[in-house]
Amino acid sequence: MCTLSVCRILDWDTSFFGLRIAGVVEHRLTVERLAAIEAWCAEQGVECLYFLADADDDPTVSLAELAGFHLVDVRITYERLLEEELNPFDTDPRLRVRPVEQRDLGYLKALARTNHTDTRFFTDPRFSKERTAEMYATWIEKSLNGYADATFVAEAIGEARGYITCHLDREHNAGSIGLTGVDADWRGYGIGRALVHASLHWFAGQGCKRVTVVTQGRNIGAQRLYQRSGFVSASVQLWYHRWFTNR
Repeated sequence: MCTLSVCRILDWDTSFFGLRIAGVVEHRLTVERLAAIEAWCAEQGVECLYFLADADDDPTVSLAELAGFHLVDVRITYERLLEEELNPFDTDPRLRVRPVEQRDLGYLKALARTNHTDTRFFTDPRFSKERTAEMYATWIEKSLNGYADATFVAEAIGEARGYITCHLDREHNAGSIGLTGVDADWRGYGIGRALVHASLHWFAGQGCKRVTVVTQGRNIGAQRLYQRSGFVSASVQLWYHRWFTNR
């Protein structure tokens, strides 16, 4: 990843989508910073620019809109402290949560392709739906092969029905939940909550004092899941995309 003062080229995104993609480094805009961003993007030949803005800064929101940034997502970060013992809860007796196995990969990739359609990449019509679906399949495969510190699946009737990925920040004794997915045919059986509960136990066993997770403002189901699991909102930010090409 190449990093400069105002923006950075996102190598993985650029390679995967076949577009020159960059991200704004800061979360707030000024007139001067916006001018520097635009000059940098022109110099670097950027086709798509991501900007994660602080939602509580009105000048930033106004400048982003005037400059042609398009709002694609509301990013909500939730946080859960692990200072108290985790309370058990009843789950469907057909269900068990276990560490992922290589035999699960095909199913997990298929589920990931259909399970994240409320994210900003699906919202932005300039990203191919097929390519975006494949991005999440690639993400879960990378998670299983070491990108995540742990991946768990919920198994029912001998088959995986959902997944959750876990990441550690050992320097700060913290953890974060990455991808979470539940088979649409198995929603309402407590799979999501069982997965989150298992991840919290794992994080606690790793010495984490707090856990964070990010979800979309439009994803009410995920918000309720994390709220029922003891998470509280920590921040709200706005995802913008700006395109410099007609592609």
